[in-house]
Amino acid sequence: MARLIETPQVMIGEPWADYGLVDSGNGRKLERYGRYRFIRPEPQALWTPRGADWRAHGEFAPGSDEDGGGRWQFAEPVPAEGWPLSWNEVRFTAQCTPFRHLGFFPDMAPVWEWMGAQLGAAEDAQLLNLFGYTGVGTLALSRFGQIAHVDASKKSVAQARENAALSGMEDRPVRWLVDDAVKFAAREVRRGRRYDGIILDPPKFGRGPNGEVWRIEEGLPGLVHDCRKLLDGESRFLFLTVYAVRMSSLALAGLLAEVMEDLPGEIQHGDLSVREDSKDPRLLPTAIFARWSNPG
Repeated sequence: MARLIETPQVMIGEPWADYGLVDSGNGRKLERYGRYRFIRPEPQALWTPRGADWRAHGEFAPGSDEDGGGRWQFAEPVPAEGWPLSWNEVRFTAQCTPFRHLGFFPDMAPVWEWMGAQLGAAEDAQLLNLFGYTGVGTLALSRFGQIAHVDASKKSVAQARENAALSGMEDRPVRWLVDDAVKFAAREVRRGRRYDGIILDPPKFGRGPNGEVWRIEEGLPGLVHDCRKLLDGESRFLFLTVYAVRMSSLALAGLLAEVMEDLPGEIQHGDLSVREDSKDPRLLPTAIFARWSNPG
């Protein structure tokens, strides 16, 4: 029976050459993406900024409601087609998107490292990345075996393929799939498939390629149950991240504890965070997570 670890964990994203959280406070954050600096809204930055120099190439001005909207305002030129960055062996294109993101989530870096540690020296693992976005995580894990990358957005999957080419990884064993994650997981269950690891990074709200509506509070329990059916006692992990919801990581852990109760291993939960790249740095929380792992 999977053991629930009640004490929360904090997974910390550290700065690297192509990314850093420069400063944060007053509901905003200042980040560097390669040679460019950007300001974005961050409601969890309740403190006061440490520095006075918040010069940036662009700032995302949010809409009038908490569910989205807004636009970029640029003080200096920024390539509309994006610019190349890298994380370890993965190269990808950063770009100012209409959704305030820049084409990848830097707080996922410790998650990719953790998953790699669970897989160890594996070269023939079967992996599934649901809501895979632009594929940085997929490419980071592709050295461990075959991986199915699923996202409902044709544009995101196309960008993921471009990132694979930019990284010189076109020949990696990746299945690039434009599909509704819920329907794909259900079909995999009917096919009797199994996976060694599953990455689950659902949005708060979304639409599938055929207009399917996703609301996380309604859809997540059923999707996690289907993911459980794709795992067995030899599988290594399931990692679930959730952004921008009024929910505790303990709630996510409780769901996993119920669904994974017949499997070995343990369940942990807590916060994803990013450490400021400065003197006396603070930790900025960005998301909550729950994970099941089985060391075997």
